[in-house]
Amino acid sequence: MDLVTGSSTALITPFKNGKLDEQTYAALITRQINNGMNAVCPVGTTGESATLTHDEHKRCIEIAVEVCKGTQTKVLAGAGSNATHEAIEIAKHAQSAGVDAIFSVSPYYNKPSQEGLYQHYKAIAEAVSELPFMLYNVPGRTGVDISADTTIRLFDEIKNIYGVKEATGSLERTVELLSRRPELKVFSGDDAIDYPILANGGAGITSVTSNLMPDLKIRTRAFSISG
Repeated sequence: MDLVTGSSTALITPFKNGKLDEQTYAALITRQINNGMNAVCPVGTTGESATLTHDEHKRCIEIAVEVCKGTQTKVLAGAGSNATHEAIEIAKHAQSAGVDAIFSVSPYYNKPSQEGLYQHYKAIAEAVSELPFMLYNVPGRTGVDISADTTIRLFDEIKNIYGVKEATGSLERTVELLSRRPELKVFSGDDAIDYPILANGGAGITSVTSNLMPDLKIRTRAFSISG
């Protein structure tokens, strides 16, 4: 299984006259490719996935795959929802579209238990069992924290779950996860602590700032590796 790591961009979703601006979206992705981003992340929370229609969500994934085809930039697509069946539908579409991996935000508003989170992610990951799968933990937005214990349980028990995008703002969480499972791929989901997470063993970043400054975010990762 070819895992997605390195520098990635949490793509915005541009609109024009109330409709998805496909031309601008493709141009944004092309700029990421030209600046050497390892991956682009369509329809994550920065892409306002919670407010898109299902058709818009799916089209964003398709465009990303089309633009990245034949390049070195991979597609780490968002496939999250607070309804498990909806997340599964999106994940299956992403797989059929040809993405390299998916990440799935924790169910927002519902505030599931840790067991509920485990069952939610287990169902989605097993529905696309041949596709690398990354958890996405952003409690400030969703109202629920995927605990370190639950992350490790999912990593240990579900074969295609390989990492987590940590947007807790907590360096301590990254250190805890990697001290317990060094092979877990932890991405920084918070631009402010990209460097500390990478310096403590993180495998990548998913940046919002790189929508504007992809060249600088590439340098951040290169510096952390060389340093």
